[in-house]
Amino acid sequence: MSTDPFSLHGTTALVTGAGRGIGFQIARALSNQGARVVVGEIDHDNGPRAAEEIDGEFVPLDVTDSGRIAETVEYIVSTYGALDVSVHNAGMVRNEPAESMSDESWREVLGLNLDAVFYCCRETGKAMLRQGSGSIVNIASMSGIISNHPQAQVSYNASKAGVITLTKSLAGEWASRGVRVNSISPGYIGTDLLKQVEQTQPEWFGAWMEQTPMGRVGEPHELGPLAVFLASEASSFMTGSNVVADGGFTSW
Repeated sequence: MSTDPFSLHGTTALVTGAGRGIGFQIARALSNQGARVVVGEIDHDNGPRAAEEIDGEFVPLDVTDSGRIAETVEYIVSTYGALDVSVHNAGMVRNEPAESMSDESWREVLGLNLDAVFYCCRETGKAMLRQGSGSIVNIASMSGIISNHPQAQVSYNASKAGVITLTKSLAGEWASRGVRVNSISPGYIGTDLLKQVEQTQPEWFGAWMEQTPMGRVGEPHELGPLAVFLASEASSFMTGSNVVADGGFTSW
């Protein structure tokens, strides 16, 4: 048995939305620490490539389909014997004024960012509760504790606030049965989407950097070690925590 509290050797992890960006970097970090990583991804192009790069396994997964999540968890447990870590990363943002947002747009964002995270927690939690152990890491956002400016994104902010409170609620329910639930709240991270915004909405990007004490965006790989920490025994006395990694944005 490893004496390294950050080691994930012998564990099996599921990472949703791991085909690129933050999810991929988290999957790679978990793999580098010895975890067998299942890439749960709806994208049939990026998913297999990501899994191959980290020597993991690609499983097609639409996280808005609770039945498919249950099937995926059953497959992982039957194939690998357990599900030790589950990172729920898939999400989306819509920048729309609240007064003109349709019911459909609101529900689509909440459906992926909050409902699907609950479905993933519920199904992976069942397996972990049967085992008597496990670590769930939900990817929330600093937008769950602030209201971003200057862009309008009420549905995203509300969904991520929900993820943070969902995390705390599940942590309280499951702590005595060996399952830990924590969340990571990134600030502005240099994904392909953010780089596109930098080109198309430079005034937004400039405002974000002015409001960030470190004066830069984070990089997706900087979140990988944080996910390893929360997944591993290094954080064994942490549950219900929301860890903010935002370059100091919320400190002002």
